[in-house]
Amino acid sequence: MAEEKKNTPAEREAGPSAEFDRRAFFVKLGLGSLGIAAAGTAAFSYQFLSPNVLYEPSPIVNAGKPESYAVDSVTLDVNSGIYLVRTEKGFFALSAVCTHLGCLTAWKPELGEHGIIACPCHGSKFYVRDPGHIPGEKIEGPAPRPLPWLEVSLSDDGDLLVDRSKQIEPMKEFLRV
Repeated sequence: MAEEKKNTPAEREAGPSAEFDRRAFFVKLGLGSLGIAAAGTAAFSYQFLSPNVLYEPSPIVNAGKPESYAVDSVTLDVNSGIYLVRTEKGFFALSAVCTHLGCLTAWKPELGEHGIIACPCHGSKFYVRDPGHIPGEKIEGPAPRPLPWLEVSLSDDGDLLVDRSKQIEPMKEFLRV
């Protein structure tokens, strides 16, 4: 017998169509993979080209009315990271962020003769109201620099404004109210 012929239409379609279905499957699989890769590339390109804006709070902090601060008081504003100090000479502000590794310091009135600012992370200590020392000056610890003084001004409404972006020379500027 020579060649066996496929008599029914199902038999005739079984051979070549099985190969075609397999080929079509791999073509669709390849095109689908390319489509997914193109979509991922487009998404990453859009993310790369879109502006990456960091919204930060204003560096100027409204500290309220001067009358709300007693003479010889040290007030910590935890949210803005500043100390507002009122003395007989006037107001001044210190950064509450330790110059060692950026921990938030704490006012400790019970420590020392006049109270100190202490860093709870690594033990740095700073003067605040000691008459023989500059406020913010380091007493001990690993902090490389004293706490910076920040600019204090009055708004048109009579509120105290502390500009955290402007450091000033210690003991040079007191806001007299």
